[in-house]
Amino acid sequence: MKVIYKTLEEVNILASNKLGFQTNIKNGYKLCDIKPAYGFIFSDLIKGYDFWGQSDVDIILGDLMSFFDTTFLNSYDYVGVRHDFPTGFFFLFRNNDLMNTLFMRSKDYKKVFSDEKHYCFDECNNVHSELTAGKSIFKLKTEIESFMHIIKDAEMRNGLRLHLDFICIEGTSGNIKFDKGKLFYKNRYEAILYHLIAFKRFGKSSIKNRTIPDKYNISSSRIYYR
Repeated sequence: MKVIYKTLEEVNILASNKLGFQTNIKNGYKLCDIKPAYGFIFSDLIKGYDFWGQSDVDIILGDLMSFFDTTFLNSYDYVGVRHDFPTGFFFLFRNNDLMNTLFMRSKDYKKVFSDEKHYCFDECNNVHSELTAGKSIFKLKTEIESFMHIIKDAEMRNGLRLHLDFICIEGTSGNIKFDKGKLFYKNRYEAILYHLIAFKRFGKSSIKNRTIPDKYNISSSRIYYR
């Protein structure tokens, strides 16, 4: 693993230079809006790779390669881990010109990137519950044209190959086990990751060691091992 540190100011300068207009990234949360543009902004860092991706920090990863084998990766251009909307907390992009400039198909991307307001551009402009209920993004009233609009339109018009399927765990379901690099729900279903977005609000961990154990459990309220 190679770690490259950048300040928000450095990212702002780089993004502005690459895009040709002034971006307005005032805090870490605003980075969510520009995630679909990372392949374009950080093109120098991803040369030679077949895919690029990103992950939030409130994630427990399972066994990525048990999902992302060669056959799987050859089948998709965009990989999300939910069925109903693009998952800004974890995704993969095929590293090519089409995918790295796809965000530019939104008529609103310049507005979004130049405004310090957070628009949830990387997902669906905050219409998550409506999409989960099965409604079409094209029939919902939204403030901006989000990445969900873009990828679904590209799927219909250009045959963009999307993986939108539920292979993660979210919420505070409990019954989760981490076992030597793999994540299981109810000892039956393997998941690629656990997103702690809900758990972190009130859950706690009894793991105090600097070294994370090979096996531990996640209940609805705590992370622990015996």
